[in-house]
Amino acid sequence: MEPTDISDPEYFHKVVDCQYACPAHTPVPWYIRLIAQRRYTDAYLVNWESNVFPGVLGRTCDRPCEPACRRGRVEEEPVAICRLKRVAADFKDEVADKLPKAGPPNGKKIALIGGGPASLTVARDLAPLGYELELYDAQAKGGGFMRSEIPAFRLPESVLDEEVGYVLNMGITAHFNTFVDSLAAILDKDYDAVFIGSGAPRGRDLPDLPGRKEADANIHIGLDWLSNVAFHHVTEIGRRVIVLGGGNTAMDCCRTSRRLGGEEVKVIVRSPFADMKASPWEKEDALHEGIPILDNHVPKEFVVEDGKLTGMRFDRVEAVYHDDGRRELVPTGEDPVLVPCDDVLIAIGQENSFPWIESNLGVNFSHKGLPILNAETLQSTRPEVFFGGDAAFGPENIITAVAHGHKAAVSIDLFCQGHSLDERPAPFVNLVSQKMGIHEWSYDSIPVDDKREAVPLVDLKAALADRVLEVELGFDEAAAFVQAERCLNCDAQTVFDAGNCIECDACTDICPTSCISFVENAPEEELRGRLVMPATNEEQDLYVSGPLETGKVMVKDEDVCLHCGLCAERCPTAAWDMQMFLYNTAKAAPNLVEVT
Repeated sequence: MEPTDISDPEYFHKVVDCQYACPAHTPVPWYIRLIAQRRYTDAYLVNWESNVFPGVLGRTCDRPCEPACRRGRVEEEPVAICRLKRVAADFKDEVADKLPKAGPPNGKKIALIGGGPASLTVARDLAPLGYELELYDAQAKGGGFMRSEIPAFRLPESVLDEEVGYVLNMGITAHFNTFVDSLAAILDKDYDAVFIGSGAPRGRDLPDLPGRKEADANIHIGLDWLSNVAFHHVTEIGRRVIVLGGGNTAMDCCRTSRRLGGEEVKVIVRSPFADMKASPWEKEDALHEGIPILDNHVPKEFVVEDGKLTGMRFDRVEAVYHDDGRRELVPTGEDPVLVPCDDVLIAIGQENSFPWIESNLGVNFSHKGLPILNAETLQSTRPEVFFGGDAAFGPENIITAVAHGHKAAVSIDLFCQGHSLDERPAPFVNLVSQKMGIHEWSYDSIPVDDKREAVPLVDLKAALADRVLEVELGFDEAAAFVQAERCLNCDAQTVFDAGNCIECDACTDICPTSCISFVENAPEEELRGRLVMPATNEEQDLYVSGPLETGKVMVKDEDVCLHCGLCAERCPTAAWDMQMFLYNTAKAAPNLVEVT
């Protein structure tokens, strides 16, 4: 193999698994260290630069960072990254005076369609550059689906208002209670660019299922129903409720139903329990609140008696998995199952809907109804129109919408300034030695044995009696410190200088995971098998040095390295150094906040 080019910013970025897995590439270890130092405001600002909504995401994020967490390779549970984000938000000081303001007007005007996380991120990134930003949303307040679909017992309105307010207070002109029914009308207003972040607002239905029309009064689309609850248009539901679907929206529907009078609430899903799309913790929360989940049930019909919905009938199936990865639901041959109910909430997915975008505008769509976009720039087939969030590629999550917002803001800025959209700024990268003495470093990375603790909850009876009472209490400062100390500081990189190495094997002797080897070089597939411990995860790179005096090379398996620094402490010639790596995704407006 060729020597590893550690000057490539993506090399060490990939080693910081949590940050690499985050769509917005939030520098996770950095803010967790700040939490351990009780520098909560700084930790919040580090988050805010990348993900814009730390308090919201600290409660609601889908947590793609946590399955990637290196701690999960040496213990059963990863670091509680998401809930530590909330700690930063809960314990921060006032930050309004530390946030950027709108810049001097640059003469360019941008329309933002939809008031959700993607549009708000675009606004946050462009406002300091002097763009005039006008946001349109049909709701009375900003936040988009964060407000209309996430129940208040998971996300208090005060938290959402605060973080949406930070963006709107940067000089954004908001047109709330304004439903956009024509893109042509928007384009006629002579905006220099238009960003569409209108989400995926249409919930899927079961229009052809027998009994659907007859029972319409008691059958509700989950997305619409949650929105009606959020805006106080719906305040109660029947005693017996069926929720159809296995995603996070279904979990929100069933838990909200329990708080609005549903005494017998059941989630019924086609797939096996393990295959449900809902996050594991969302399923756990539903079960904790006494809501059974019936899997492997396929809807057969709505049962209507005397013009009234009385139940649903389901066929039982079992999952058969084929070698090519396909899953087939096969009938078991058992008699259909009748489940009595008074109301049904359908939460089986959501779709994009763009009836307001006229077909003659040059904005083209795929056969699936999604806009045809450049995946990197998010520019549509009409140059001045950009998309992001669920409106771009279909339903995802808040952090993905934020990542789209950052990309789109860069694209819009380049477009409005007459530059090629391919001239995208590089990420900010820094690699700095942490050496404080011959064998001392500025951080502590001894792997501790503290286990992950669950976030404490309010009393269950009190929670079910109040729709807006937040269920999770969050970590207190003592618990937050213990959980923060579980972080392995994966951004503290082990950097090797082949010129200093005398091949004494001190580093291989002390390495707790046997991830360092001195071997004859070979093609990658062969080299992976030659190491002290074979490197089996091909998704993570090998760190390969140049030739040493003996002709061998140093090879480190980045997949299992704990970044403990023992190799650097033991090395008698300082061939190993611990260097802190910072990777900050380029934004349209650089250096939004400063944390040292």
